[in-house]
Amino acid sequence: MDIIHYVIGDIHGQAEKLGTLLDMIKARHGWKFPDKTARLIYLGDYIDRGQKSAEVIDLIMKPMNGFETVCLKGNHEAMMLDAIMSDDYSRWRNWMSAGGEPTLKSFGYDLLLEKFNTDKLIKVVGKTRLDWLSGLKLSYQYADFLCVHAGLMPDVKIKDQVEKDMLWIRRRFLESDYDFGFGIIHGHTPETRPVVKRNRIGIDTGAGMGGELTALVVDRPWLKLIKSPVFLSAYS
Repeated sequence: MDIIHYVIGDIHGQAEKLGTLLDMIKARHGWKFPDKTARLIYLGDYIDRGQKSAEVIDLIMKPMNGFETVCLKGNHEAMMLDAIMSDDYSRWRNWMSAGGEPTLKSFGYDLLLEKFNTDKLIKVVGKTRLDWLSGLKLSYQYADFLCVHAGLMPDVKIKDQVEKDMLWIRRRFLESDYDFGFGIIHGHTPETRPVVKRNRIGIDTGAGMGGELTALVVDRPWLKLIKSPVFLSAYS
């Protein structure tokens, strides 16, 4: 392939694991593909559960020398943006129930002291980070594969897919053997190890719950990729 892709699963505030994984990716690319373009694809869920969400965002926003970067939106970024951009307390509560409080702490926001205060949160997160979060893409397609956070609705053309499914879908996608016309690489649903099917590869290995942080190396066409996928994984 002309471009070697490194697709990274759900990070959930695990800055140390991400740093280790990026070092592994950089070393492997320099060893295996020194003359080829390298591209990092992040599948979303950079925040929540872990203690260093702000640090993860800052690390991803800073370009890695020699690598192009594409960042996708996860459902946790969507919940954060919903809470920040609305005065609806139910959206704030929804985010907190999904592991948002450690994210607040990583930005220096004291939930007990500040309570529900969107103006304060906007200030501590900062315009640069908010602009970055608001600009995250829903999917990325190249050659014969497509990257998305959660998955796609079977029997629906890519142009007709809706954001809710791309960020939240599970059972209808995971249990389907539908041929989308390209392989799907996704996160969102944690497993102890990557899941490889004919139509999809899932790489959320539970980094935010004590598991590994995993990257998939995409260096060959899909049918060859699923026969012998290469994963890179980082522990704490």
